[in-house]
Amino acid sequence: MSGSGARENVFPTRMNLQVIKTRVKGAQTGHSLLKKKADALTKRFRTITAKIADAKMKMGRIMQLAAFSLAEVTYATGDISYLVQEAATQATFQVAAKSENVSGVMLPAFDVVRKKPGDGSSGGNDFTLTGLGRGGQQVQKSRETYAKAVETLVELASLQTAFVILDEVIRMTNRRVNALEHVVIPRLENTIKYINSELDEMDREEFFRLKKVQASKKKKQATADAELKMNDAVNDGEYGEGGPGDLLNEGKDEDVIF
Repeated sequence: MSGSGARENVFPTRMNLQVIKTRVKGAQTGHSLLKKKADALTKRFRTITAKIADAKMKMGRIMQLAAFSLAEVTYATGDISYLVQEAATQATFQVAAKSENVSGVMLPAFDVVRKKPGDGSSGGNDFTLTGLGRGGQQVQKSRETYAKAVETLVELASLQTAFVILDEVIRMTNRRVNALEHVVIPRLENTIKYINSELDEMDREEFFRLKKVQASKKKKQATADAELKMNDAVNDGEYGEGGPGDLLNEGKDEDVIF
């Protein structure tokens, strides 16, 4: 039951009352912590949302510049796609993954690791001779533009991944907060009210029982006192004020002294 009058099915004892009070305190503490966690995640979520909007606008501008730069390369050098395919033997960019802890939630973050020219293990010099005959400046410019586009794309992917994870965690946390606030805590409080009312009723019944027992004892004592007085009155009426005499000493002669 999750209605307004729902309660736990427990026997109304003082021990159960103490247990329920402990559970209420724990639920309230958990609600407070989850509320703070939800607020912190929501704040970070809004920050990431603003960064995503900026990154998307930046991505649009960079891709526009990259498309124009590619058109300039095509105009200056012609179709060099086969040269690019032949020169691209190793990756120029690598993505390093790391994680960030935000209120107990691990958010993945991606960083671009660009290989520098002159590094023997990289393809930094793969495109050095591309466009040597003509259009070399346009090729290098287009290359740098697309490099910025790749960096922006990785940044956007990192923000978008964190956005999706935070959205799911925030919804789950809010569901828990609402469940504690509107279901668990009210049900435990209703249980406390029920136990208190039952204990009060038991106390009233015990008090009433004690009053009845005391009244019965007083009635018996009053009856016994009345009977005792009645017996005393009967004895006083039969033997006079002096009460019953001594039958052994009645009519005894006086001692004679010789």
